[in-house]
Amino acid sequence: MALHDHPQRHLGMRFRSPGRTSTAPASAPASAGEATAVATATQAYVFAGLRLLTGFVFLWAFLDKAFGLGYATGSGKGWIDGGSPTKGFLGGVAVGPMESTFHAWAGAAWADWLFMLGLLGIGLALIAGIGLRLAAIAGTAMMALMWIAEWPPAKHLSDGSASMSTNPFADYHLVYAVVLIGLAAVGAGATWGLGRAWARLPFVSRNRWLI
Repeated sequence: MALHDHPQRHLGMRFRSPGRTSTAPASAPASAGEATAVATATQAYVFAGLRLLTGFVFLWAFLDKAFGLGYATGSGKGWIDGGSPTKGFLGGVAVGPMESTFHAWAGAAWADWLFMLGLLGIGLALIAGIGLRLAAIAGTAMMALMWIAEWPPAKHLSDGSASMSTNPFADYHLVYAVVLIGLAAVGAGATWGLGRAWARLPFVSRNRWLI
């Protein structure tokens, strides 16, 4: 602090040696480069962790709905037991421009298969760190349909009761979609995943949309 408070005490009296003059400028870029490398590695780990957590969300949803693990899907009511993964959700849609359409889709075999394969495919792709672009496209489409099914802009349901919506636009479906797009954009499969090996495969290198 004294050096800055009383500069007149040192003017013209302090000289740097040639050795100190040459090393000081060289050390600054090295420190900056190291800091940048650490920041880049930290970002890679953060995105990898986010990828794994998001993948587990989708994969767990598949497992619970497929086998009735007793969480969102009760024991004995899983897809493997003859239950429908879409009937309860789509059949319960009570608001929005696609209400009647979702009711017609509820419980249909093709809807069940598409929904479950989507959950499984997105979950496995995120966990493995491969095919993130496809996962982002499929996941965004799924989240968009689920957003429409819940229709956050509505304050009231079709029967006039309160919708209990807490935000007219941004809900967790939108957040998941943005996360999926972000993970694909930054190539989050390279850290803690098989992204690098996947990208080197001949058929993937020829079709970059598979990365």
